[in-house]
Amino acid sequence: METMNIAARGVIAVDAVVEVDAPAAEAWAVLADYARDVEWRDGVRSMVPTPPGPVRAGTRTAETMRAAGRTLRNDGEVTTVEDGRRFTWRTTSGVRAEGSRAVVPRDGESCRIELTLRVVPPGLLRLVPWAVTGMLRRGLRRDAGRLRAVIELGGHDDRPDGVDLTESGVTSGEDSPSGDTGRSGSFPDW
Repeated sequence: METMNIAARGVIAVDAVVEVDAPAAEAWAVLADYARDVEWRDGVRSMVPTPPGPVRAGTRTAETMRAAGRTLRNDGEVTTVEDGRRFTWRTTSGVRAEGSRAVVPRDGESCRIELTLRVVPPGLLRLVPWAVTGMLRRGLRRDAGRLRAVIELGGHDDRPDGVDLTESGVTSGEDSPSGDTGRSGSFPDW
């Protein structure tokens, strides 16, 4: 898959930004280990990175997830890595998508995490882009909130399922200092 042009017809762009009360290195350890996606990404049933461990350029992923009552499989690859800071990814099969994950240090004890996603909705979902955008935005915000909890709780999110995280300090890009456009939701491997 070629890199998608954000202005291309049919591409939906969403993001989420969350402040984390943990050092950037701790946040990166969770964010950059795809095997840990099952802990914080809703619907992800398995995520197998090859090779295992922290991402590096060329890391391959095999993801199985449940969304909209269906089991989906997406394969992907990490395209660039700025170790400890940011990486980009794209799908190689399944839903057409790409995105990035970033950790921005704030001080020695806190950081900001930025998740971005660009996706081309499959099939008939292309006919309702406003609905898909809302679903993805809400989902990514919830995922960012769960990610924050996993990092701050030292690796475990002990909250019961269904906890509303919309008022948990998670924002979309229109609220972020970087000025990115809004991005969100449980689709492929962001």
